[in-house]
Amino acid sequence: RRKLRSDVAAAFPSLSTEQLAEFIPNKEELNVIKIYSHKGEAITVYMNHRNPILFEAEKVLYPTVYTLWVYPDLLPAFSTWPPVLQKLAGGADLMLPGVVVPSSGFPQVQRGTLCAVTLLGNRAPVAVAVATMSTEEMLAAGMKGKGFAVLHTYLDHLWEYGDKSYPPTLAPLVTDSADKESAGDEEELQGKEPGTSSSPDPEQHVGIGDLSLKERHSCAELLGKEEPHENRAAEPAGDASTEDQQEAGDRRTPQEQMDALFNQCFFHALKCKVKKSDLPLLTSTFLRSHMFSCCPAGKQLDIKKSSYKKFSKFLQCMQHQKILQVKELNKGVESIVEVDWRHPDIKAFVVPEGFSSASAAQDSKSEDTEQVYHAPEIIPLYGVSTKMIPLFQESGHRKGSILSSSEVRNVILNYVKTNELVDETNKNFVKVNAILCDCLLDKSEQDEISHLKWDELLSRCLERLQPLHQVTFFGQEPVVRKGNLEPIDITIAQRSSNKKVTIIKNLELYGLDPQCVANTLQQKVQASATITPAPGAKDRVQVQIQGNQIHHLAKMLLEEYQLPRKYIQGLEKAPKLGRKK
Repeated sequence: RRKLRSDVAAAFPSLSTEQLAEFIPNKEELNVIKIYSHKGEAITVYMNHRNPILFEAEKVLYPTVYTLWVYPDLLPAFSTWPPVLQKLAGGADLMLPGVVVPSSGFPQVQRGTLCAVTLLGNRAPVAVAVATMSTEEMLAAGMKGKGFAVLHTYLDHLWEYGDKSYPPTLAPLVTDSADKESAGDEEELQGKEPGTSSSPDPEQHVGIGDLSLKERHSCAELLGKEEPHENRAAEPAGDASTEDQQEAGDRRTPQEQMDALFNQCFFHALKCKVKKSDLPLLTSTFLRSHMFSCCPAGKQLDIKKSSYKKFSKFLQCMQHQKILQVKELNKGVESIVEVDWRHPDIKAFVVPEGFSSASAAQDSKSEDTEQVYHAPEIIPLYGVSTKMIPLFQESGHRKGSILSSSEVRNVILNYVKTNELVDETNKNFVKVNAILCDCLLDKSEQDEISHLKWDELLSRCLERLQPLHQVTFFGQEPVVRKGNLEPIDITIAQRSSNKKVTIIKNLELYGLDPQCVANTLQQKVQASATITPAPGAKDRVQVQIQGNQIHHLAKMLLEEYQLPRKYIQGLEKAPKLGRKK
């Protein structure tokens, strides 16, 4: 703790002794955890009062947004427009055209200086970034190009480790009275530019100050919406068939109409379709099997056409309103674990005309089989291991760098060409130099092998890299995990009286609801199907169905769900069809 305090004092000299004692207290609990970034880099996080206050990467300390809300002047700050926040939270860097130029000028920074990013109208930082060029270089470049490499933002995974509070409202250093004065003297000019800069979207300028006031406001503002639109979202739910409301809906933009449709289907599904016994419920199943069935005839839910863009963002907004709770029971797979059916919004929702409780229940059953399942996009990736660093460092990669197979191939090609290792007599072979020998050959092979074929060179390289994979579920952000993705495992077990059962595991890893798969199989083969806990796997279940049903299962997984065959294990155990006599 004493060393940490001295490191913080050295990293942030602007902190006074009193602030330092408050920041790193002597007696309060201080926890240290280690997490891994999407690139595989190890990050040390320091927690106090259940909030991350610092994170350390490559022996450099960085403050979190929780810390900057307490000490907003800790870092030089640059402002951007409120709609840019969603892009930064999605992983984008801050480009110079998105930086607001104040009349008083930018703070003087050098390349590599740690900076804070704020939103226009609020001094509370929403991101921590490193300047990619100095202030002089920014102005000389005409405010074009990448200005800041963003390390951490409000709403990212590191923020989610804390209490998920909202940015406080901190008044800008330039007073509002100065903004309102007419041009003439120096003070008036200083107040005029921020007011002029915010003119393209004054409502968002005002709304960002309400981030910490209301949860509903926060969701609407962060997604670039106005509060009145959110309130109007539930209006068509009452009497969707009246002409007046249809005309009112037509006056809204297509994005606002889609937001309203998502709200209507969301509350309709919670009120009529989902029961407490269904929980935990996969978010993909909730969307596919419950919300889609609540969509009025002639309309179609499309999250890409809404202001949310991703279903996970929509559910996060509903979670902020304390309507439901979403948790990641398995890595990269989110489930609804709790619903507050006493919430005023659910109670006040009126089922639209044309729907009834009885028909809704019937529609829910039929939609289970009719809705289209979106297979996840799976991309194999490779991480640079310690042993392979000498081979990859020439191309600018380091330990933990994540590459696709094509990128690995390009690195190998460039390395061989740069070092002139192609065999002159036979270009199908590559000469093994000292680095290739250390990285790709076993000790027993180092004295025997002097040349490798191109294919063997690449395959040996891939074998010695750390296996990773990226999974992208429909409507969710890509997730990178270590190791290879476990396949759907199908086995045949023998029970008493020589009866056979088919057991299916790992369905959750591919966004499939085991209960839906069991119900569908049960209807198709007219056999009993049950759900049991998967042995040796925490928070996972397996489907068990009577008889050898691999033929039906293969047809469903390969043809209906469009899953690649390489991610299904055990299809060869299907019963052989005998010849008819």
